[in-house]
Amino acid sequence: MTAPETQGRTGTPPQRALLDRVRGLALAFFHTAWTPTTVTIRRWALASVVVNAGIAVTGAAVRVSGSGLGCPTWPRCTPDSFVPAPHDAHAPMNMAIEFGNRLLSFLVLAVGVACVVAVWRATPRRPALVKLAMIQPVGVAVQGLWGGLVVRSLLNPVTVGVHYLLSTGMILAAFALYARSGEGDAPPRRLVHRDIRTLGFVLAFAVFVLLVVGVMVSGTGPHSGDEAASRFDFDIQMMAQLHADVVWIVIGLTFALLFALHVSDSPGRARRGALVLLGVELAQGFIGYVQYFLAVPAFLVALHVLGSTLVWIAALRVVYLMRSRGPLAALTPNRTDTARV
Repeated sequence: MTAPETQGRTGTPPQRALLDRVRGLALAFFHTAWTPTTVTIRRWALASVVVNAGIAVTGAAVRVSGSGLGCPTWPRCTPDSFVPAPHDAHAPMNMAIEFGNRLLSFLVLAVGVACVVAVWRATPRRPALVKLAMIQPVGVAVQGLWGGLVVRSLLNPVTVGVHYLLSTGMILAAFALYARSGEGDAPPRRLVHRDIRTLGFVLAFAVFVLLVVGVMVSGTGPHSGDEAASRFDFDIQMMAQLHADVVWIVIGLTFALLFALHVSDSPGRARRGALVLLGVELAQGFIGYVQYFLAVPAFLVALHVLGSTLVWIAALRVVYLMRSRGPLAALTPNRTDTARV
């Protein structure tokens, strides 16, 4: 066989090197899920938080770029193709953006499946982690089906809003998995006064209410995702004012929590967590006011969605930092791993 023929069948040396590297990385990631440690389980859980937050933000990017119906059908992108194909009613860029967001759901699914494999393969197996991990692939399936409803409803603001709120639920489950994978299984023990912990729950609920109101504002204002999309029949000024009022309530509750944690000499990690939450809230508030006075530019809307997601994660983190379930027990190596050694 001649050199050109060999090159044609196996690829050029740079291509072979790239494929080998990709294959090696894929096997390395698979190995961390198949032979889990306490560290790798927590890393997969953190990866789940990141990808779920990421797809929520890219979903906003789809909307503000006017690409919400870039793929006008579901599950196909166009009536005759699962991938973007020339379509008179949609620009290639819009189709690429929408299709790219659909592809990201497979990354979220892959990470979710890795979380399930890791916690299932862990010895001893922890049922609480298995239940939390199972939410990820199931949630991706639910989100995929709901995404089809979003497309078929021509981006009805109710379906779009629920789509985002489902993502916040996925983030909650992923963060719970991350927090629980770093602690033991003892009964939860409060690290702060009971009333302070209750205040933390109230604050987290207020943040969720803020997200709901934000969804209503988004469904009323510009950036619907497509010219064919409908909007809520609310007064945008009234909705913006309601959103600002809830923001001030959240910030007030955060200040109250910080003060209570300080005067009660609560653990430093809880105080630092509340301080981080306040910092993220203030940054998010700044972005919100800037986008309002600049007539809601698309870039700042997407950045604001990122900020909303970070506020939600920071609020959840504070709740988990105010209690403990004891030290984390080490995992026992699997038999297959021991035999391999």
